[in-house]
This record gives sequence, structure tokens and C-alpha cells, in this order.
Amino acid sequence: MNEDFMLEAIHEAEIALLLKEVPVGAVVVKGNTVIARAHNLRETLNDPTAHAEMLAIRKAAAFLQSWRLNECSMYVTLEPCPMCAGAILQSRISNLYIGTFDPTAGACGSVINILQSDSLNHWTRIHWNYNNKCSNMLSNFFKNRR
Repeated sequence: MNEDFMLEAIHEAEIALLLKEVPVGAVVVKGNTVIARAHNLRETLNDPTAHAEMLAIRKAAAFLQSWRLNECSMYVTLEPCPMCAGAILQSRISNLYIGTFDPTAGACGSVINILQSDSLNHWTRIHWNYNNKCSNMLSNFFKNRR
């Protein structure tokens, strides 16, 4: 686990916050290099699939010119939802580092665990790296929306 990469994901979440998006950020790393970064853009793009993870996966695949991200890791500030977990699984990302839990829609162990199902053809290693900044940013965002 490289704390600097989680800080990069947090920086992306802060950009989302400035755009009044749910503050989630993600980076995809290959070797020791960030090859893709993204933040939520659902409101900005009016696109229900414009989650940070989905956008980062698309950018990483374009960068590598391959949909197979086998030797890549993703750092994300919030536990991925079922859609994003499915995309992580389909892209063959090897490692997922998560900054905070999503007790309502988390698909990496909180509610369900898509990434480590014996019924599916790929297994992604999940690393929980609880980060107060990730959790507080999301809590404050939703508190202020109410």
C-alpha cells in the first residue's frame, strides 16, 4: 500500500467536492506510476455511470490500449458500488485499496462482495485502508446536503 496513491485519490475527491459532486476519487496505478485518475462526474455529465472508478478504468484502458488491467491497482476513497465492482472485476484489476466503507451500497465486503466470489472468474485482492479524511469528507458532504 502506497499512502501517496491514496492521497492522489483524495485529491480527486476534493475536485469532485468543488463541483458539488459526491466526493469520490480514484486512481489506477501500474508499477509505481499513476496511469489514470478520475472523480465522480454524475451530476456534471448527467450520466449515472460516471463514477470515479468507471472513469478511471476507461482512462487506464485507453492509456494501456487494453481492457486487461491485470497488473494494475486501484486506490479509491469510497468502497465501490456493485456497478463499479463489476467493472473492476471485468477489467482484471489485481488490487483494490479502499479509503472508507459504504454501509449502504458497498460491494467489496460491506453489503456484498462481488470481487471475491467463488462463482466468478476473477478475484481482486481487497485492502482496507481506512482513512478519516475519506470518511469525513463524505459525511460532511451529505450533512451539508440535508
